Amino acid sequence: MMTRYLRPALSLLVVMTALLGLAYPLVITGLAQLALPRQAAGSLVYNRSGQLIGSSLIGQAFSDPRYFRGRPSATSPQAYNGLASGGSNLGPLNPALIDQVSAGVRALHADDPDQAAPVPVDLVTASASGLDPDVSLAGARYQIARIARARGIAPAVVEKLIADHAQDRLAGLIGENRVNVLELNLALDQLR
Repeated sequence: MMTRYLRPALSLLVVMTALLGLAYPLVITGLAQLALPRQAAGSLVYNRSGQLIGSSLIGQAFSDPRYFRGRPSATSPQAYNGLASGGSNLGPLNPALIDQVSAGVRALHADDPDQAAPVPVDLVTASASGLDPDVSLAGARYQIARIARARGIAPAVVEKLIADHAQDRLAGLIGENRVNVLELNLALDQLR
């Protein structure tokens, strides 16, 4: 009597596992590889010698004054750790967030004491994922003087790099204009 119910249930389990656990993921992966091969492979970025240096989808920590810095990472204990993706969940009145933002502002002013412009918010606050690879155009422009001075180049050259690498809002509506920090820093290294 029990086998009358058990056999169809197990058969359905096997069929659904094969369909939804194997066939569907393989079809979707194949379609992604055909339609968007770079993105499906992780949007990996290589240097001139072909060495893998990161992904354009995940931010990286840059501390050298010769490079652009992105948004702070909310992941810990390692910054930009994809396995620990998630925001800090600190509210706007949380003293810990206020301390983090204040420390970020102080660090930016210490790196470039002559910079009098207001600090763009994305340079001192983490994104919802804590892994954001982009910075706003305002955030990139805020760093022009420091980078130009550290590299001994004209600020106009750095401004042109930002303009050349700027990405528009998604569908012209969502988000804001931005620039990928890793790709921008690679372009800086290619200026020689």
